[in-house]
Amino acid sequence: MEESIAVGAWSLLPATVAIVLAFITRNTVFSLAVACIVGVFVAGDGLLGFPNLLKRALGNENFSWVLLLELFIGVSIAFFQRTGAIRNFSDWVESLNMTRVRVQVVAWIMGMFVFFSDYFSPLFVGSTMRNLSDRFRISREKLAYIADSTSAPVSVLVPITGWAVFIAGLLIGMGPVENGSDAIMVFVATIPYNVYALLAVIMVGLIVSGVIPEFGPMKKAEARALNEGKVLADGAEPLMARELTDITPFEGVRTSLFWNFVLPVLIVIGVAVGSFYYTNLALTMEAFLLSSVVAGVTMRIQGIPLADITNTAMAGIKGVMPAVIILAFAYALNELSDNLNTAEYIVAQTEGWLTPALLPALTFLIAGTIAFSTGTSWGTFAIMMPIAAPLAFAFTGNELEPVVYATVAAIAGGGVFGDHCSPLSDTSILASTGAASDHIDHVKTQMPYALVVGSVSVVVYLVIGMTL
Repeated sequence: MEESIAVGAWSLLPATVAIVLAFITRNTVFSLAVACIVGVFVAGDGLLGFPNLLKRALGNENFSWVLLLELFIGVSIAFFQRTGAIRNFSDWVESLNMTRVRVQVVAWIMGMFVFFSDYFSPLFVGSTMRNLSDRFRISREKLAYIADSTSAPVSVLVPITGWAVFIAGLLIGMGPVENGSDAIMVFVATIPYNVYALLAVIMVGLIVSGVIPEFGPMKKAEARALNEGKVLADGAEPLMARELTDITPFEGVRTSLFWNFVLPVLIVIGVAVGSFYYTNLALTMEAFLLSSVVAGVTMRIQGIPLADITNTAMAGIKGVMPAVIILAFAYALNELSDNLNTAEYIVAQTEGWLTPALLPALTFLIAGTIAFSTGTSWGTFAIMMPIAAPLAFAFTGNELEPVVYATVAAIAGGGVFGDHCSPLSDTSILASTGAASDHIDHVKTQMPYALVVGSVSVVVYLVIGMTL
């Protein structure tokens, strides 16, 4: 890894360029590429710094894991479509006397059910519910919002996910937290204080059930879909290639909802949850690899030619490449932000304001700002936990008290809040991919909802801080 440098406020420039250009040009790849080029010049590396940046950011195990996960998910979705599994699932759900509201409620429940992976959840919900939501004239932006706001918020609330293990791991050695068991117990105690994550999931339920009416850009998107039948805006570019969205079921072969849909999903859930239970590490990528192999073998047994299975798998891989390219540039920009000490600069400008009463609220806002600027929740956790948590323990004399729980929860919720507002967020990119939505349209329609929940969260944290 390249040695980090301190450039002060200039460290904010690459992320700012990416965000501004993304909204102006509506071209995420172009915006991220330009931001990376600007960043290497800010770092003093010149044009040769750009390919070197890509090698550093992408030539590692972390990106390889994401890349393979994306590819196997693409293959799984392609198999679902080629066997008619998604169509069969949609037909089965529709047979339950579905309405437009009920379809959205089902998507909301599915998002909460697939809690073990924030990467799988938005892709699974979007891809399985897309045909049905299109049939009921639900905008792709709305589907992406449902998938996005029930993925990371749920993952950060459940104590048997990779998110919980990561956050708990950062707490070990702080105050009286001596080991992993202590850390998990602290994480569990923070759940009621994770205001943003709790309210974000509840907000989706209230929106899809009609208790809270649509507002902002989402209201226009839903009116367009309902009145004009346009699930996508004119000129929108769905974040999924046609190779994947245009796959039609193989004719002349009898397939099964259980063998071609339920079993592969159960394999993913079983391997991911089972591996986490026994090893504290959810093998999500390996789960999708096994699921894809079993699905392919099942297709061959059912009579689908091997050549067709191979072509379908390749179509699935091609279909997720737009998301992979965006994720690659997002990783590169995150690497730049790390080298330029962007997060440290943000923290340095605000840490002098941190008092016991303001600590949870300011921690939430700073975490949200860092996540928005970098597009990574986990990176935000890694940066903020060693700074804010020790401050909370210092205020309590190293005792586990509500101010500690609220501060840790504010870091967790703030990271998710910033992600929901940022076009650089990997989970938001995956939500756009699963729903086949235009990514910028997804961010623009989701942001007002995230800002409302974020604003309420700040108020709640202020009240919590002042009453502790």
